[in-house]
Amino acid sequence: MKKLENKVAVITGGNSGIGLATAKLFAEQGAKVAITGRNQTTVNSAVAEIGNQAIGLANDVSDLKNITTLYETVKDTFGKIDVLVVNAGIFVTAPLADFTEEMFDQSIDVNFKGLFFSVQRALPYLNDGASVILTGSTVGEKGMATASIYAATKAAVRSLARGLSAELLDRNIRVNVLSPGPIDTPIFGRTGATAEQIDGTKAHFASVVPIKRLGTSEEMAEGFLYLASDNSKYMVGGELLLDGGLRTL
Repeated sequence: MKKLENKVAVITGGNSGIGLATAKLFAEQGAKVAITGRNQTTVNSAVAEIGNQAIGLANDVSDLKNITTLYETVKDTFGKIDVLVVNAGIFVTAPLADFTEEMFDQSIDVNFKGLFFSVQRALPYLNDGASVILTGSTVGEKGMATASIYAATKAAVRSLARGLSAELLDRNIRVNVLSPGPIDTPIFGRTGATAEQIDGTKAHFASVVPIKRLGTSEEMAEGFLYLASDNSKYMVGGELLLDGGLRTL
């Protein structure tokens, strides 16, 4: 028996990296999958890779009108939502002295405001008993030079999972967080760094992870599957930490 047979799953930021690996695994496990991404070309490519009649929409979670349009499209295509993975996020870093108001607003608009309203606007479209999964980060509980705002947004995500779970108990909707450590995804290439700099960054992160390697998108997808399925139905307002021991060892 497939773990998500005939479930409707929406994954924001599902066009690459962790989101795409999760969408592919959900589809393999029987889900009807809808993904979003900010670029229609990459969304179309991801949908072709996912197969299984998946659909994809270009969507910017910082534009609240787009969020409702997404859910209306999913409802009209598949029906109400059983699994919502709010994975869209950005990684903006800079030294404290150089961090601009624009960088601050961009980080908050996507990683915190966009995430919150992605859940709020989904409420009429969620089935009772749905699983909502928010993508956090191990750095939400760590100090990290140049990434204080990113870490703060992820700490906010962890807090939201608790509060939203308490508020949605009467509908049996669980809200949990999956917090990855350093994962080998295309996000490293979106910082404007050179290939040499990217390799150096990856090597640095691998060196500080206790198990001495980056995680993979496929490993994170298995965590999302656990939180999406009935296997985790006793987990409410919790956090699944998949970081190679970075936070705890």
